[in-house]
Amino acid sequence: MRYALSFLPYQKVRRFYVIITGKDSEIRMKKDLTQGNVTKTMLLFAGPMILGNMLQQLYNVADTLIVGRFLGADALAAVGSAYTLMTFLNSVQIGMCMGSGALFSYYFGKKAEEKMRGSMHLSFLMIGIVTVVLNLLVMIFCDPILRLLQVPGELLEMMHTYVWIIFMGLIFVFFYNFFSYLLRALGNSVVPLYFLGSTAVLNIALDLLFVVVCRWGIGGAAWATILSQAVSGVGLGIYALAKEPLLRFHKSYFKVTKNGMGECIRFAAASSLQQSVMNFGILMVQGLVNSFGAAVMAAFAAAVKIDSFAYMPAQEFGNAFSLFISQNHGAGERDRVRRGVASAVKVSMFFCAAVSLFVFVFAGNLMQLFVDAGEMEIISVGVGYLRVEGAFYCGIGLLFLLYGYYRGINKPEMSLVLTFISLGTRVLLAYLLAPIPQIGVWGIWCAIPIGWFLADAIGVLFLFSNNIFRNS
Repeated sequence: MRYALSFLPYQKVRRFYVIITGKDSEIRMKKDLTQGNVTKTMLLFAGPMILGNMLQQLYNVADTLIVGRFLGADALAAVGSAYTLMTFLNSVQIGMCMGSGALFSYYFGKKAEEKMRGSMHLSFLMIGIVTVVLNLLVMIFCDPILRLLQVPGELLEMMHTYVWIIFMGLIFVFFYNFFSYLLRALGNSVVPLYFLGSTAVLNIALDLLFVVVCRWGIGGAAWATILSQAVSGVGLGIYALAKEPLLRFHKSYFKVTKNGMGECIRFAAASSLQQSVMNFGILMVQGLVNSFGAAVMAAFAAAVKIDSFAYMPAQEFGNAFSLFISQNHGAGERDRVRRGVASAVKVSMFFCAAVSLFVFVFAGNLMQLFVDAGEMEIISVGVGYLRVEGAFYCGIGLLFLLYGYYRGINKPEMSLVLTFISLGTRVLLAYLLAPIPQIGVWGIWCAIPIGWFLADAIGVLFLFSNNIFRNS
């Protein structure tokens, strides 16, 4: 049997899927990104990805809201600081899945099925091994990592509990991201949304049950998150294996060749480094924020959630744009690539300008969603952060498009260079300005958009000075 599964017999997987869903039809929600109106195609493909990522953000937003309201400001500060650490470590394997997805999409557009399946198998092995190693490292070095982050003593125990539980679920995050990027490479951005939608609701329900009803404290919020991630990761894997012949594992494709592994490593490593460098810079900033005390930590925790949620659609649109470019680049549709770039810039800039205005005006109201109205110091610090960031979302929106474009035309290394420029500027300026008494935390806030715009300028200049746009 050519499509026999290495891990589970296909018929058993299929029967399990039918039992769960009650459906036995071959649902094909794939979209050929090389056909149709450029703007409409990108928006229809990006829409489910954006909604899916918004639902994924609800995992952490639900934790923050419930923890902040029911467990207090110290617990909020601990979860917020842990979130930055989680994002950094998760970004390693998420970046690898993202880079592999660009490679899958390129071969799908090129109609090179054998190469796509080969790269899929090698990527699964490679990313799976990295995920297991990361999990072990966090378990072993949890305490030294927390000390490195300058976590205040009164928060150390809570943060240790939260981090230890959360990272038990890292394997489920891998399953979800790997199979979601595989499905998106085939043009299917709808099914990952279905799984995230159901598990986001489950996460909120479990948060309320474990934290409010059972009173399990900060550990309850962590257990709610990983149980929800298990449902989405395992469920999406079962769907992909049962419904998509191209995505089924077979031992004949588990062949490690120099060229095949080199290509997988190039795409996965560049995107992983980009994501991890980006989040490592944020982690370093978190350490600086922690040095200002629990009130600033709590404000930063809430404000970063709002900030991430505000520009997240632009980020996910950039990821969808990358897959659009990959498929069309693989298919040799150069004119369609150029039209796609022009359309994407217009869409992203319009959205970012609208969100900037909204966040700037309603910063105080947004902070009060996470923090009690009586916590005036925390709200004031958070509003200051949001009004600095909120005025400049067009900068990060353009940067996401540049990341996606360079990944899509098989130049993922350039995305990494831009990340180094953006984050390097942010961290350097933050550490230079924050110790100045007259500036303080405002130096951290202002460093962020400066890094965005410097990377934008260099990315656009490189693109036109090397005629990349004309030749892609």
